[in-house]
Amino acid sequence: MRPLCVLVTASGAPGTAALLRALKGNGEREIRLVGCDMAERAIGRHLCDAFQRVPPGSSPLFASTVLELSRRERVDAVLPQSSHDLAGLAAARPDFASEGVAVLVSSPQAVATADDKAACYELLDGIGVRVPRWRRVQGGRELARAAGALGYPGEPVCFKPVRSSGSRGFRVLDATVDRLDQLLHERPGALAMRLEEVVELLPEVGGEELLVMEYVEGAERTIDGIALGGRLLLGHPKTREAMRAGLAMFFQTLEDDSLMEVARRVVAGLGLDHFFNVQLRGDAVIEVNPRISTVVYQDDLNLPYLGLKHALGELDADELALLARRVRPTRRALRFFDQLEWDDQGC
Repeated sequence: MRPLCVLVTASGAPGTAALLRALKGNGEREIRLVGCDMAERAIGRHLCDAFQRVPPGSSPLFASTVLELSRRERVDAVLPQSSHDLAGLAAARPDFASEGVAVLVSSPQAVATADDKAACYELLDGIGVRVPRWRRVQGGRELARAAGALGYPGEPVCFKPVRSSGSRGFRVLDATVDRLDQLLHERPGALAMRLEEVVELLPEVGGEELLVMEYVEGAERTIDGIALGGRLLLGHPKTREAMRAGLAMFFQTLEDDSLMEVARRVVAGLGLDHFFNVQLRGDAVIEVNPRISTVVYQDDLNLPYLGLKHALGELDADELALLARRVRPTRRALRFFDQLEWDDQGC
């Protein structure tokens, strides 16, 4: 019997090595891994059984290229890692299904709402899920007005593009920031700026849409899980700590019914399917990612593999939900930098 074949997109993403290792080490069957990425130097090129460069996820050619790769490699399931890959794959789900390929992605509507941060906040506001106070703006004039309404300069506020991924474009507006201290003592890319510095860079009116938000303080926590038709089937909360370059490097699994209830309401409100990640700071939801994120792995609870089995019809919703009792709140995960060496032939 041929091995199960799984295509992992964005296989240069930070969590790729751990994800691929977990899929290979599922303890149940052989899995053949196919990686794809827009970059030549993606780690998936070296860790997968096959690899191909593809257009960026935002390209209209992305989904058709992945579909052709799936045909050629006899792929059974596609597991996207990047938010940029979701819209194209969601729209093309019927094309993949006609080829017998499961794509672990939510509906186009759910993906579009989660991708538009302001639309997502509006939906969550409407169902009673706490999000930061927010405004959707364009241009420096509206940004300044919204920042003032949210408490600036007496209180810091923050903003990011309405459509963004991870911490890209995120900045804190803080009237008390010490620019000299930033210059001499902080790493490049400090997130805090003064309003006048940002307004100077933006057009007075128009330009890219921005989400201006209340600056919420408190610990960061996320809920990772698997959903079906807006029903949370399996998941658990964890902390998100030790930030480096916008990436959390340490996680602690939690047992927290209130966080799970927040996740259930978010999943139901957006109608999510397959993998999801809900991110909170303090008591406010600040991000919803309808895709797999960094996972705290257990030898008896391999979340990515279980999600694949469910998507392939090998594990039903009730069976998956029963596995929640295996979640161990004592589990910890520490991310670290590693490296890989190779020789290019002919060099």
